[in-house]
Formats: sequence, C-alpha cells, structure tokens
Amino acid sequence: MRTATTIGIYGLALCAVVGGAWTAGAAIGPVDTATPPAAEHDVGAPPGGHDMGAMAAPASDDVPAGLASSRSGYRLVVQDSQLPVGTAVPLRFQVLGADERAVTTFDVSHEKQLHLILVRRDGVHYQHLHPALAPDGTWSLDVALPAAGTYRLLADFVPHGGPATTLGTDLQAAGEFSPESPAPSRKSVVDGYEVTLDGALAPGADSPVTATVTRDGKPVTDLQPYLGAYGHLVSLREADLAYLHVHPMGGPGDGVTPSGPQVEFSTHVPSAGRYRLFFDFQVNGKVRTAEFTVDTTGAAIPHDAEPHGHGG
Repeated sequence: MRTATTIGIYGLALCAVVGGAWTAGAAIGPVDTATPPAAEHDVGAPPGGHDMGAMAAPASDDVPAGLASSRSGYRLVVQDSQLPVGTAVPLRFQVLGADERAVTTFDVSHEKQLHLILVRRDGVHYQHLHPALAPDGTWSLDVALPAAGTYRLLADFVPHGGPATTLGTDLQAAGEFSPESPAPSRKSVVDGYEVTLDGALAPGADSPVTATVTRDGKPVTDLQPYLGAYGHLVSLREADLAYLHVHPMGGPGDGVTPSGPQVEFSTHVPSAGRYRLFFDFQVNGKVRTAEFTVDTTGAAIPHDAEPHGHGG
C-alpha cells in the first residue's frame, strides 16, 4: 500500500494551531488513492465485511484507520471546518469516490449507515453521532463544540460495494485553548453510574477487556440494546488519535449474553502507548458515555507474529 504523502508541512501547521495538544501525527493526507473502489452501482461487487470484532479494519499498521482524509479511493470533504464554540450549527460533509462524485449509497453497519466520532485533539469532549444522508450524498447534522481547540472528525462507513473505511479530518473552534491531559484511569462515573474497565491492553495482540456497570454499589442488569449491542467501545491512540472501534463478544438475541452488569470486548491496539477509551451504554432510553485512559502493558508483538485480529 502507498504510505502517507503529506505529513510534515501539515503536521507543523497543526501543532501551531493547537498550541501543545497531542502530536500532529494524525494529520495525514491522501493514502492509497490509486486504488479505486467498486462503482457505486456495481451491486455485484462484494460489500466490505463487518463483524462483532470491529467496525473498520486498518489497511496496515503503518497507517491505522482515521489518520487520513483519503484512502482506498475515497475522500472525506467537509463543507465548513470552522465552527463556533457553544452554539449548535449545521455540519455538512460528503464522501467522494475515485471519480470525485459523492457516494450516495452505503451499507448499514450496526443499525446505521455512518458512525461519526468527534473528539478534541487532547482526547476530551468526545461525541458519537449519526448524521442524516441526503439523496445527493451530503451528510448533515447539528453539532455543538463545547470549547475552543482543534477537533478530529472520524467518519466510519461502508460504501456499497466497497470496503469498510474510516476517514478523518480536522475541525477548528476559535477561542482561547486550554489543553487537558487525562490521567490514567479505569473508573468512570456518569449520571450516578460507575463503570470499571478491567483487562490489559497488549500491543499488537487481541486483548480481552470487560466493562462493569454499577449504580449505588449494585450491579446494573438492565442494559438496553443500543445500535444492536449492549455496549460500544471506541479506542483512540493518544499519540495521533488512531481509531479502533470494537464491539462486545455476544449481544442481544443470542440467548446467552446477559444485559449487564458486564460487557466483554476483544480489542486490538496496534502499538504500545496510551489510549483513550469511550464506552457507550444505554439504560432507561438514555445513552451515556464512560471515559477511560489506559496504558498498554508488555512489549509489542512483532508484526510477523501478530495474530489475525481486528483493528480500526
């Protein structure tokens, strides 16, 4: 696969914008644009595969998902990347194919045609959103950015007849930027629910992790299905916001998986380092997000010795 071609200049510019936020390594330009996707109308082409392990797999360990705005013949184009702080405004974007026309048909994955992640470059102010698709291929939704800074937009989708793909680009919110540095933590409290994340992250290997939800010291056993699962886990590598979206082992309807308090995952982190993890769960019709900061343990497994896991 062709590696990234525009890192240096963009990376330096990004560092100047965020004023000391996480490294600008995620600001990678077009990747593997020489490989065209299947035509949108080519219904005979096999669609990109998804399973309960991950929403989108990286093309290589050198360029994990979400670091590039263009790969596999697809390109992410945002109409306006300058957004205000504290005010909900429309965000519109398109996914262009190799012919530079907007893609208009997408496969449903985990009950949605596209999953949108918004997070500031320092790993805070995370949002998991689902925009609406217009007939002309324009995705749109109202977005409110809570504080100034540079935000990463990650679009996770499966174009019909094409591969599972995650593209990323940056949004800017003008104002005084006060970066945060989340400390390592495996416990998160949200709306009175305490969520604990157990399990080690082994770089380069599949790692079992478990989220346990309690309230007032009692196990929560009435987790509700959300997007076809009892919970969703998104992992972002601190150094560059490389994206990994995993789903639990088992789920509603299999006759085996309980609706809490534990939700088990198999996750694959591509390298050693620190990761921000975000666990979405639903109780009483409301989706909540627990946040964690976890360091990997152990030495990285050599590439040629890695198992065939699912990354993102």
